[in-house]
Order: sequence, then structure tokens, then C-alpha cells
Amino acid sequence: MLLVFEIIGFCVLFTLLVRLSAVGGAVNALYFYPEKYQRKAISIGLSDRQTIKKKKMRFMLPFCIILLTVLVILIGAVNRNGYFKNAYLQSLLFLEIMNIYDGIIIDKVWVGYGRLWKIKGMEGVPYIQSWGGMFIKRGILAILWLILAAIPAGIVTMLF
Repeated sequence: MLLVFEIIGFCVLFTLLVRLSAVGGAVNALYFYPEKYQRKAISIGLSDRQTIKKKKMRFMLPFCIILLTVLVILIGAVNRNGYFKNAYLQSLLFLEIMNIYDGIIIDKVWVGYGRLWKIKGMEGVPYIQSWGGMFIKRGILAILWLILAAIPAGIVTMLF
């Protein structure tokens, strides 16, 4: 039961961090939007390629470090999974659930229906992936997590 609460908390942290990306308006988080949408925003003067790239780096580096740190603490210190296999499987569980959560709850529901993510001047330009596109992206990420889950598991094994 504790694991369920940890996963929910991890997804809440993920949501809060994503929300922080849009402080000052969604235009500050253009890096989350599809390339076609970014090009249109650039063409009407809402931003430029360099600014989008810079903001992405400023957000994604701390975002990844925070999520990795919390994941390692949960798996190693809280759940005491010091063996690589157990740490790997738990890491994979967290990452795969986060992947599904991001695709459905964040992308399709929150971004799709939330006013926060609408950018003034970009009305009529589609920015939500189709269900098919979302499933393809999430499928690729699911395979990638099979490999990348070894990173937090390795850190847990070294530290705990």
C-alpha cells in the first residue's frame, strides 16, 4: 500500500514540476509543444528558437535531477531495495506509470482541456497529439525506460 502512495506522490511531484515550467504563461514552456506549433509561435514573434532551447535546458536539467533524486531516495532509503534486480524492477514500475500518467493525464486531459496551456495568438493551431501519436510516443518511451531504469537502480545499489 505504501508503494501506491509513493507512486501517486511521484506523479504529483511530476505534475508540480511541469506546472512550474509554465510560470508566467505557457509561452515559457513552448519546448513541450510539437515542432509545428513552435514554428508558428516563432513566426508570429512569440519567441525564438534560441529562447525555446535555453528555457528547455533550464527546465529539463533540474527536472530530471529532482525526479531521479526522489526516485533513488524512495527506492533505496524508503523501500530499502539495495539489490539491483529489486531496485531495477521498482524503478521501472515508477517510470512506466509516470510515462502512462504523462501521456493520458498530463498531455491528453490537463493540456488538452486546461486553459493554462492555451497560448494567446495561437488559437486554431493544433497542439495536442492524436491518440495514435500519443500511443506511439509512449510505446517508444516504454522501451527506453527498460534501459534507463538501470540508472536509478545502479545508483541505489551503490548507495544503499
